[in-house]
Amino acid sequence: MNFQQLRSIREASRCGFNLTEVANILYTSQPGVSRQIREVEEELGIEIFERNGKRLTGLTEPGKGILVIIERLLVEAENLRRASDDYIDHTKGTLTIATTHTQARYVLPKVVQAFRLAFPDVRIALQQSSPDHIADLVLSGKADIGIATEGLSKYKDLASFQCYEWSHVLVVPDGHPLLALAERAEKIGLADLATWPLITYDIGFTGRSHIDDAFRSAGYHPDIVLTAMDADVIGQYVALDMGVGIVASMAVESLAAYGLKTIPASHLFRSNITRLAVRRGTFLRSYIIDFIRQFSPALSHEKIVQEVIEAAA
Repeated sequence: MNFQQLRSIREASRCGFNLTEVANILYTSQPGVSRQIREVEEELGIEIFERNGKRLTGLTEPGKGILVIIERLLVEAENLRRASDDYIDHTKGTLTIATTHTQARYVLPKVVQAFRLAFPDVRIALQQSSPDHIADLVLSGKADIGIATEGLSKYKDLASFQCYEWSHVLVVPDGHPLLALAERAEKIGLADLATWPLITYDIGFTGRSHIDDAFRSAGYHPDIVLTAMDADVIGQYVALDMGVGIVASMAVESLAAYGLKTIPASHLFRSNITRLAVRRGTFLRSYIIDFIRQFSPALSHEKIVQEVIEAAA
C-alpha cells in the first residue's frame, strides 16, 4: 500500500464518504479513489467501509480502528517532510494561521510584523473563520496554528496554550445615559444594561458565550438587536444610536473614529482567554515555534515541544 491510498481512506471519512469530493481534494478521479480504497481492503483482508451498493455509507468497526492508525501514519509522513525541510533551511517556508477576525485585525499585526523581520523568507497565510472551523483547519493539517478565544481547548487532538486574558467593554455614543451613570462612580449592572438594545458579536465569536452566560445566570433576557463578527461593524451601528455595543477591549482604539465612549464591563462578564493551538504530534518547524513564542512570550521552547509531544503520547 502507499500514502495516496491511505489519503483516499482518510479523506473519504472526512468528506462524509462522498468520493466525488475526495477525488477533487486529491486531484484524481472518483473511480481512482474507489480503486485505491479497494486495494487497501484487499491487502488487509478486511472491509474498512460499509456500503450500500457502490456507495460508501460509513466505517465498519475494524475500519474505525484502521482509520486511527492511518491518521497517525499520515501525520508522521508529514512530520518527516517538515523535519527535512527544517534541516535543509529552517528560515524558509509557509506559515498558515487560522484565526478569527478580532485576532487578525487587532492582535496579530504587531506579532506578524516582528516575525517577518526575523523570518523574511517565510510566507504567511491568514485564514479567518469561526472557532470551530479554525479547529477543523488545524486538525486537518490545512493550518499550522489556530488562534481563537472560544472552543480550541475542547478538542482532544489539539494541544492548546493559554496566551492572554482580556475583557469586554461597553461602547456608546457621546451623551448616552449610561455614561452619566458611570461618571457618578456607580458600577453599571446587568439590570441597567438589559433595558437597552444591545449590539455585539455573533454566537461562537469573541467571548459571546460569557455575555450570554452572565445574562442567563442573572435571569435577564437582553434585547440583542444586531450581531456581527467584528467590532468595526458593531461600532458603526452603535454610532447610529441603534444600541449599546459590547466589544473586546483590544478593539477599542479602532472605534475612536466613530466618536464612541467606552465603559468598563469586566465586572459584568467573565474574563476571556485567547488560546493558540497546534495539532497533537506535529513536528513544529523552528519558525513556527518562534512565532508561538512571539505571540505568547511566557511560553518556552521546551514547554511548547513537550506539550505537543506529550499530547500525542
